[in-house]
Amino acid sequence: MRHVAIIGSGPAGYYTAEACLKTFGDQVQVDIVDRLPVPYGLIRSGVAPDHQSIKAVYKRYEGTSLSPQVRFVGNVTIGEDIAIDELRGLYDAVVLATGAPHDRPLGIPGEDLPGVMGSAAFVGWYNGHPDFARLDPPLGHGGAVVVGNGNVALDVARILAKTRDELAGSDIVNHAIDALDRSRVLRVTLLGRRGPQQIAMTPKELGELGHLARAAPHVDPADLPDPASDAALEPGLRKSVGHIRAFAANPREDAAVIIDFDFFARPVRIEGDGRAERIIVERTRLTEGGSAEGTGELYEIPCGLVVACIGYRTPPIPGIPYDEKLGRFANEDGRIAVGGPDANGAGGLYAVGWARRGPTGTIGTNRPDGFAIVDLIAADTEAGSTRQGAAGLDALLLERGVRAVGFGDWRRIEAAENARARAGSPREKFVDLAAMLAAVEG
Repeated sequence: MRHVAIIGSGPAGYYTAEACLKTFGDQVQVDIVDRLPVPYGLIRSGVAPDHQSIKAVYKRYEGTSLSPQVRFVGNVTIGEDIAIDELRGLYDAVVLATGAPHDRPLGIPGEDLPGVMGSAAFVGWYNGHPDFARLDPPLGHGGAVVVGNGNVALDVARILAKTRDELAGSDIVNHAIDALDRSRVLRVTLLGRRGPQQIAMTPKELGELGHLARAAPHVDPADLPDPASDAALEPGLRKSVGHIRAFAANPREDAAVIIDFDFFARPVRIEGDGRAERIIVERTRLTEGGSAEGTGELYEIPCGLVVACIGYRTPPIPGIPYDEKLGRFANEDGRIAVGGPDANGAGGLYAVGWARRGPTGTIGTNRPDGFAIVDLIAADTEAGSTRQGAAGLDALLLERGVRAVGFGDWRRIEAAENARARAGSPREKFVDLAAMLAAVEG
């Protein structure tokens, strides 16, 4: 028997648990530990609420959770309820699958003004994450600026532009759909430092913008390169650029809400009297190497909301080596330097998913990543473990008065969320921990 603790119940955590089952069979016991009483991480609180087909991957993770070799241990905070070193004493391997839930800062003057926020916060707000449920983003100004040219920026722009009816079948939380229904935002500007051929937007997500009820994408034809140059692009990017060209060729001037693609533009500072009122932008151009350089030409965009969608960082854990530049745990192909059974008998320490790679790849990228980490665990550990594993964790949590939430408890929360859903929506999420725990108690 091997005992494995996985910290984080998002895609990386669940794919690693799945890999443990396939690799070790019934000779493994896996505890998936999360600070929230609800599992699935990014699937629950990061994927756009109107992308229910993507969220459906949770059913695969549910199957893993129902294995007798796997436990969900929610409502347990690492560093407060239990330390990493304590877990290493109980388990043969501890895997950090904490993702990258913190926003990268813009690094410009004025980013601390009210009305400026990162995408993790804004997306968490409309997805009902307890950390951001009370965010209350300002939607009373006619302009909003989204900094970034990736799919998260598209998600933010699309949610800002959709009507209440378009969002009705999603699992966007009620406080967000009500606020968006009252929104006065009529122009959403997507700022990108480079041009259409350098975007990180996928064709499906871009194509959605062409079918919104009251909103339409606008692209300045002058920002488009020679069409012949598209031939050298990777097929997916070529298709995405095709959507951009279609937007430029067919602007809907009568749309109530405009989604304006502002290419070759980088934010310089955010200004306002006690809150964000405008963003100062510098026009850029591409260098021969393909990077963006400033031209010195400045202009302003009026706005009351700025959402930065420029990447994420894994939060550091005291005592764990951390790569500040890359915003993830320092590791060698998944092994963390303090990992591996040591002279004191501590279990190995590993990182997987965004905590290992940084915020790159898709949800599915985490599956081979999880299997690679389990291969390391197999190489580093012996089958006949004498560690306490789950029994030791339960004893410590009981001693400390920590109310851990199991998968059966989560299913009670889930049933309560499903029962309180508005018409057409799959669920209405609880947005605070007390309500979640109250649902557990019935």
